[in-house]
Amino acid sequence: MTRSTVRPDRVRAGILDAAATVLAEDGEQASMADIARAAGVARATLDRYFPDRDALLRSLYEAAFADLGERLAAARLDAVSTEEAIARTTRATIAVISKYRALGLLDKGPAEVRRVDARLVGPLRTVFERGAAGGSLRRDIPVHTLAELYFSLLEGVVSRVVRRRMGVEEACAAVTALFLTGALARPDR
Repeated sequence: MTRSTVRPDRVRAGILDAAATVLAEDGEQASMADIARAAGVARATLDRYFPDRDALLRSLYEAAFADLGERLAAARLDAVSTEEAIARTTRATIAVISKYRALGLLDKGPAEVRRVDARLVGPLRTVFERGAAGGSLRRDIPVHTLAELYFSLLEGVVSRVVRRRMGVEEACAAVTALFLTGALARPDR
């Protein structure tokens, strides 16, 4: 396939993938020229798709958001045990955040926070409620508190992954094991 017959959506996706990598490696110092070079496109091509850095970052955020949504949908949280649903959510979230760790450059506004809540927190809250009702999660701690504790643990580990102090698999295993060990129902409770 020649360069002139490459579909625009593939070019855009390639630029976003390159941007995720370059921004993750170089952070704030990464220039639009660096991103164009890594994507294998001319700077003018990059500018046609993303007129400025903010537009690129916003599109990168949208790509991450879509990726997380697809992973969570594919995880079929409602079709597996509470424990497996929590493990799958952890893997999906950490994998996306690891790939798009450059998004720490963005200030998330209230609209983005509500969208993340609807996409991630809502379905996971349902998993927690199902687990508590079914007896697989502790009942002596309110569901909303369990969810907050899980997200706090996830957030702490994510910062280690972003700074490359912990690998994705290690982080997923740590969050899942630590949370479930403390959250699973026990006969003596």
